[in-house]
Formats: sequence, structure tokens, C-alpha cells
Amino acid sequence: MRKTNLRRIGKFRCIRCPSSSKHIDIKRIMVKLERFSEEKALVHEFGKYILEKQDSALADNADAVFNIAISGGSMNQALYEGLVSDKDIFPHIKWPQWRIFFCDERLVPFEDPQSNYGQFKKIVLDPLVHQGDQLNLGPTVYTINESLIGGGETANKKIAEEYASLLPASFDLILLGCGDDGHTCSLFPGVEYNYLVEEMARKVLWCYNSPKPPKDRITFTLAVVADAKNVAFLVKGPSKKAIMHDVLIVKNSELPSVLVNEIVGAKVTWFLDDTAGALIPQNC
Repeated sequence: MRKTNLRRIGKFRCIRCPSSSKHIDIKRIMVKLERFSEEKALVHEFGKYILEKQDSALADNADAVFNIAISGGSMNQALYEGLVSDKDIFPHIKWPQWRIFFCDERLVPFEDPQSNYGQFKKIVLDPLVHQGDQLNLGPTVYTINESLIGGGETANKKIAEEYASLLPASFDLILLGCGDDGHTCSLFPGVEYNYLVEEMARKVLWCYNSPKPPKDRITFTLAVVADAKNVAFLVKGPSKKAIMHDVLIVKNSELPSVLVNEIVGAKVTWFLDDTAGALIPQNC
């Protein structure tokens, strides 16, 4: 099933202050940086940012929708903490008007722990059942065609083509992560991945040689990211400090995450904790 309608899912800046942040313009590229000393403040402000973009997209229009694309990995836990379990933010999320897509997806069954959709459902969607006493109307989530998984090259290409056909003309918000190697979505650095990184005509491609398992995935291309109204990266932990220096200070254009900064520019906001930003000067 390519479209999973979960409307009825149950009764279902450099700063040290943990409760605030400030915008910092990275020289030349002019992306915004939000930096936090405490993870709780980071995810709360991340949730507030998403809420702000939701409200801007909907603008009190009952017929409007909020088109958002998300990455996997630690993003799921941040979304749970910043949206679902945050008592200040959760009541303001207009879930029925959300249209959720995935920036990349592993070509595995949804019950596989490697499935981005499967983990998103487990960590973010399923807990909505426990929020409040009344029925919570959930978002509409767009998934890949699970029935084609395992069908080989032709099927994998079809999965990518079908998913591309589901995408909106542009996204209100795309939420990204950045790997230790500077990859984002399933766009990896290195000449062997140029077929992914350099594609600007098609929206979704089959990645057949991921350096991280599973090797078969689909991914947004930079064309999709470039058209987004807003893009946000969320990066946490000391293991990311070296790559954050390469992305935000060195600006190594061989890294896909740097290409996002260069292409999208002022529409990009980076949310970092202090451990990930340890090598970024405070006066950057």
C-alpha cells in the first residue's frame, strides 16, 4: 500500500542558555544555526520550529495541508519528544492536515527494524493513542509500495517512480539528518554516488549501492530539497562534531549536506547540541 491513512489511529547562534537560542548566519552560505547546551531545550525548540512552519502553511485554512518530509534514525525520537510528548506543543499540532513523506526509505518490509516508516510508526504514530481521552485524528502518511520489495531492479525502479508520483509540487518543510560522512537522505559522498547527487530532473531515485545496509533504498534527489519552502537539519552527539566542522566551517562541497546549504541557502536551519557543534567557533 502506497498511501497509509492514519487519520483514526486510536482513542486512539551560539548560546549556552538551555531555554533559548539565537540565529547565527554562517558566512557566505547564510544558513541559520540554532545551538543548545541541553537536549531537552533542543528538541523543544525543534518542535516549536515545526509548529511555526505548520501554522504558516495552514494559515487558518481548514482545507490547507501541511506537506512535510522526514528522515529516519534519531529524527523519530526527536519528533516524539518535540511534538507528541511535549505538553505545550502537542495540543497545537493539527494532525489531520499533515501529509507525511519520507526523504529516503530502505527497501525492506515495514516490520523490519531498518524500515524508516516502520520505526516512525512505532516511535511517533503509535504513541498518539495514549495522548488524551478523546480520539486523536492522525496524519496521512505516504509509504512506498511494500508489495514490490524484493522484486529486483525493475521493481526497485518502479518503487522510486511510484513514490515520486505521490510527492507534492513542493514541501512546506523537509527534516534532514547528517551522517558522520556528510550524507543526507540517501545521498552519499563519493564519485560512485554521483548518479544520485547530480540528478536534478527526477525527484526520487533507487540507490542500489548504499555504503550502509541495506544497500537498496530510495531517496529524494536534491531537486526535491531545492524546491522546499523550509529545510531543517537536526544533529546531536559528539560523534558529529568533526563532520559539523567540515559542513559548516570548511564547507566541503563534496558533501551532500553542504550542497543542501549551497542550493537552499537562507531557507536552511541547523539545530545542533553543543557536543555536535564543539568545533564550531562561537563567532562563526
